[in-house]
Amino acid sequence: MSTFSGLNAAYSGLVAARQGLDVVGQNIVNAGTEGYTRQRVQTSAVGALGASTSFSLPRPGDGVAVTGIARLGDVYLDDRVQAALGQSSYWNTMSTIRDGLEASLNEPGENGLSSQLHSFWGAWQDLANQSGESAPASVLLEQGRVLASQIADGYHNAQAQWSSTRAQAEGMVGTLNATAEQIARLNGQIRSTIAAGGSANELIDQRSVLVEQASALAGATVVYNDDNTVNVIVGGSPLVAGTTARQLQLSGASTMEAAAADPVALVWSHRPAQPVPLDAGQLGAALAAMAPAATDGSRSGGAIAEQAEMYNRMATALADAVNPVHEGGVTPGGSPGGPFFAVASAGPAALGLSVVPSDVSQIATALPGEGGKGGGNADLIAQIGAQPGSPDDLWAGFVVATGVATSAADQQYKLSSQATTIAQNLRSSQSAVDTDEELTNMLALQRAYQGAARVMTAVDEALDVLINHMGLVGR
Repeated sequence: MSTFSGLNAAYSGLVAARQGLDVVGQNIVNAGTEGYTRQRVQTSAVGALGASTSFSLPRPGDGVAVTGIARLGDVYLDDRVQAALGQSSYWNTMSTIRDGLEASLNEPGENGLSSQLHSFWGAWQDLANQSGESAPASVLLEQGRVLASQIADGYHNAQAQWSSTRAQAEGMVGTLNATAEQIARLNGQIRSTIAAGGSANELIDQRSVLVEQASALAGATVVYNDDNTVNVIVGGSPLVAGTTARQLQLSGASTMEAAAADPVALVWSHRPAQPVPLDAGQLGAALAAMAPAATDGSRSGGAIAEQAEMYNRMATALADAVNPVHEGGVTPGGSPGGPFFAVASAGPAALGLSVVPSDVSQIATALPGEGGKGGGNADLIAQIGAQPGSPDDLWAGFVVATGVATSAADQQYKLSSQATTIAQNLRSSQSAVDTDEELTNMLALQRAYQGAARVMTAVDEALDVLINHMGLVGR
């Protein structure tokens, strides 16, 4: 019996070594597969089936048993990567949005609003030196119209970026919902596979990749359940609970102007009145950027709406700065000056800004009592841009603030990206496939297989002698 037991022990060694080689092969061929976590065969020694007696020699064990295939991952490192991804994705999206807003200012440069303001004040100075002349008056009127048009274009750019961001956010929500459905389905497959005694390592890898996508989209976190499923938490509530996935949707206005009264928010589809608070992920950044402008002038609202509001303030500031001075002067014909700029009473001020005079006869270039050819009033208007609190100062302050905010977002993205890289590298050192290590393991397992085969050969030869050659000596 002991000889046959040795044959069985050698066979178990062959099986274990072959299983180990299969796993090494799986590791090597998946070395470049995204999200793959290296695996190892788990083995344990099999004890002797029967106890030794005083009339027998001690019994050795009955070989080796494969007890499982371990996935060499670390949930704590996975959690660290997910948290870092949520932050880096947030700042990547915010940095992209702010970079776009800053680029649309065209500052500094000849196409920026500050350059156009300078040209506008310069046209007033030229008219002051040639009061009553149609040529400099035409240039002034054209400069005023270009200035109004440039303010309107800036507002339109903000509108377009807001609409684009909302459309992208809709796509993110759709992707997040689809990801949640896949995670819930994998939860069920993993649970049933492990319960049946199988290996679900590849399914767990697929689920981990999807969880990271949810983290990048919405800063999702994970809770691990005893039945090998996971809950995915978004905004403090479960997006996935075991094999059940909940759906999200965007609520709120579809235009930037309407969003001031009905802000865009992420809500649960089954409870649309309950917003989902987000402070991480691409969706979190998009929602923050689309928030309404602050009503107290602190510029603490959404980046896009704040930029649009600045163009409204610029339109109003121009009219408030120029119109009182222009109304205090007289035209070449001696009539009192009227408003130079008009601002629509309804709708965005930036889109309602227009130049009222149509020719030189309606421009109040002179001061009262100066005579129709005087240019004193035009000279006063030309100096507005150099005065404290002018529209130029307002715009310059906004450009500086935008540059600072953009730089801060870019820096935050760089720091959070570095944190993500560090977390991913730490995890890779634990779970990524090292082909050199796998080749070493392959050689060791190959030797183990050969050794077990040699044991089987030796036992087979011993059995052959015992069965076929006992009693033949001396015949």
